[in-house]
Amino acid sequence: MGLYLVSVTAQDWSQLGEDGYGDVAAALNTELERRELPPYELRQAAGEAPGWFEEKVSPSMDGFVALCRARLTDAELSTLLDWSVLVPFALEEEIVLPVGTAYSGEDTVVAGAPRVLALSERLARAVELPLDAIPAGDNLTLSLWFLEGGAERTAQVRTGPWAEDKDAA
Repeated sequence: MGLYLVSVTAQDWSQLGEDGYGDVAAALNTELERRELPPYELRQAAGEAPGWFEEKVSPSMDGFVALCRARLTDAELSTLLDWSVLVPFALEEEIVLPVGTAYSGEDTVVAGAPRVLALSERLARAVELPLDAIPAGDNLTLSLWFLEGGAERTAQVRTGPWAEDKDAA
């Protein structure tokens, strides 16, 4: 088990078929309309350069799951982990769409990023994650920080609960 996060461009969001998320976008907008909410359209902001974001982490998840079980309710754990698409707006609850995902073929579960972010930040505070020491920027920067020894070097000078189980952190 692990996490694989990628950005989705406006073109990806509107494109149907294996290379796009058009089926998900259409099903999501149908469900939002049914709930009397406005549709979601992913648009590239004027003057914004198209970019790509990707992070992959696949360490043992045992420590992370133990941290989650100690700090989160079952419902919060589900909110944090049981989604396949995050959207950048608040949703009161996850939306299950009858559209298969690229990785499992099962239904697509859409979650609002603000709820997932709030839970993630709560866990980061619990392990005293040194946010100012973690690099950000290019693709896979965070993943490589852990894989290529940056986290280990930081743990030598920035001790704390996070350094005791870097897989959980």
